[in-house]
Amino acid sequence: MHPPLTPHRHPMCLEIIEEFQKCHLDHPFGKFFGDCTELKVKLLSCFRQEKAVKRKVNFEQSKKLQERLRAIRKEENAET
Repeated sequence: MHPPLTPHRHPMCLEIIEEFQKCHLDHPFGKFFGDCTELKVKLLSCFRQEKAVKRKVNFEQSKKLQERLRAIRKEENAET
């Protein structure tokens, strides 16, 4: 299974999503017998790469937030 193939949620994989959907339209029965398997493997690989990028961005943002919170706590402790 793969996540919903909405273009706005997966901008990095847009071309592969379009190819995969076209394959499913071109091979209505063949899709059940492996005609689109190669594209699906590419799609899953792209989703993994996209998730790794998002994970890295989120991690950097969380580090910045943690630093900000530490500074605020430090100020509060210095005041008391």
